[in-house]
Formats: sequence, C-alpha cells, structure tokens
Amino acid sequence: MKTYTSASDHVQLHDLLFVTLLSEDQVQERVREIGAEITQAYRNKKPLFISILSGAFVFAADLIRAFGGDCEIGFVKLASYSGTRSSGDVQTVMGLEKDLQGRHLIVVEDIVDTGRTLHFFLDHLRSRQPASICTVTFLRKPDAAEFPVPIDYVGFDIEDRFVVGYGLDYDGLGRNLPGIYQRSK
Repeated sequence: MKTYTSASDHVQLHDLLFVTLLSEDQVQERVREIGAEITQAYRNKKPLFISILSGAFVFAADLIRAFGGDCEIGFVKLASYSGTRSSGDVQTVMGLEKDLQGRHLIVVEDIVDTGRTLHFFLDHLRSRQPASICTVTFLRKPDAAEFPVPIDYVGFDIEDRFVVGYGLDYDGLGRNLPGIYQRSK
C-alpha cells in the first residue's frame, strides 16, 4: 500500500483521506498580510521569532521572509501529539538556548486547538522576563479551546477537524503540502 498519493483536491496519507481546506494561494496571501501587520507593530525593534517545532517551521520561515525588519529566530520543540490526537501531556523536547530577558518575543505556532501547549510555553517564557510576548498562529480551532491563551495574530479560524499540510503532519507525512487539507468525513 502507498503511504502518500495526491490529486489536486485531495491527498491520502497512510490510511486517511484528506480534502483541500485552504489552497496554497490562500495560505501565502494570508502569511504576507500577517507579515505586514507584524512589520508595522515591530517597527524599529529587533524581535526574536520563536518557532515551535516541528509543525510551525514552514509558517515561521515564510513569516520571517514576509517581515520587513531586522529579526532573529529561535526554535523550541514541544510535544503533545500522537497520531491524530493530543496526548494532553506537554513535554519540552528541545529548549531555547537564547537569553530572553528584555527581548521582544514573537511566538510562532502552527495550530492552536486546546491551547494546552501554548499555555504551558507562555508560562515558561514569562518566567524569563522578556520585554514583550506576541503570539501568532497559522490556524486556530476556537471550538476546541480548553485553555485561555492570548493570540495576537491568527491566520485562519477553522472547525475542530484534523488537518495536515503547511508543516502539519499525520504520523510524519504531509508537512510538505503547500496548502491545508482536512480529514475527509
């Protein structure tokens, strides 16, 4: 059995079929808009973008290219997913090594569903005494929220369905898809 097949409106990853939710053009247009908004908000500042790995790396790369100022980027790996479900347990797998005190931080997340991962990470960041913390997520599932977390910039609000593409995966596959695909019913 093939683990990955594709057509223009759907993809199959492992045993699941996914259909197009957001096209590559929609994705890129929204990233440019968010980049322009953040550029305005951080004029004359040198923010540190913090990409939460693994899913946010594609969005973070496009976002910093859309940012029109000086910036740095760092990475942190937090894990809470196994297959298509969150385990509910957030673990820091790889930590951020930079000094954050007095820095303007922009936390880049791929998707916020329950909010557990971001809630955990924001508490950790606040203890490091940054000048400010801004959050940006490419996707948000408002109906899945369990933890109140502030999101300053949202790419798209979506239904509480499992999605892949643009950095998001299903058991390792699909991160390289340029659009967003949702699990077929």
